[in-house]
Amino acid sequence: MQNPILPRFGLGTFRLTGQAVIDSTTKALDLGYRAIDTAQIYGNEAEIGQAIAASSVPRRELFLTTKIWTENLGGERLIASLKESLQKLRSEQVELTLIHWPSPGGAVPLAESLEALMEARRLGLTQQIGVSNFTTALLREAIAAVGAENIATNQIELHPYLQNRAVAEFAQGQGIAVTSYMTLGYGKVLSDPVLVRIAVTHGATPAQVALAWAMQLGYAVIPSSTKRENLASNLRAQELTLTAEEMAQIATLDRAERLVDPQGLAPAWD
Repeated sequence: MQNPILPRFGLGTFRLTGQAVIDSTTKALDLGYRAIDTAQIYGNEAEIGQAIAASSVPRRELFLTTKIWTENLGGERLIASLKESLQKLRSEQVELTLIHWPSPGGAVPLAESLEALMEARRLGLTQQIGVSNFTTALLREAIAAVGAENIATNQIELHPYLQNRAVAEFAQGQGIAVTSYMTLGYGKVLSDPVLVRIAVTHGATPAQVALAWAMQLGYAVIPSSTKRENLASNLRAQELTLTAEEMAQIATLDRAERLVDPQGLAPAWD
């Protein structure tokens, strides 16, 4: 069976727990979202599974992504932890499983984790595998271990203030899709005069402009919200096309402003 194509638009669930994530997932599914991104460390897989089970959307129409936490990157532990995630998500498999962060200090060899993911795929626990928060150097190591054709995506912080071009261009050049998280920069970019001006021109919102910008560069996006109106508005970013001049204007906003840089987890960034 052919692997499903990585959706270019999905629902992010970082920092959403309990009833908040149930409500967000329920509203998103109702609005037409069909891709949902979660992670073991988010502590919300069970609630997402509950929301999916309660919805009228058939499971076969959904694309679920989860991410393996650093404590579970060892070979045997990785597969066991993924099985736990599947139980919480009430699914026999997920469409995509990522290494959430590279093993701190290289405690678990990257090849070991990737081989475990490959085994999880062979076992039918996941349809595709990938990585997150990987630098160009780490991507090279991953490619050497399992081949670029086996890495579906690299999910990285990427927004107008952190455009991460070196990593993104390297990944795309290897045929590895880029997934942008934090595309709205924790909301920081929404008041940027350039995005505001472009939004006014199109009768759009700055959030739609930022999301459309990322998608036009070929990146997948996974914005999150708990408000139905924002979820619906974000979804309409797929209908927005920016001009070459507008894309060039946003390109000038890059200031290498990294918002996610956890001590002890973060690699040596490009």
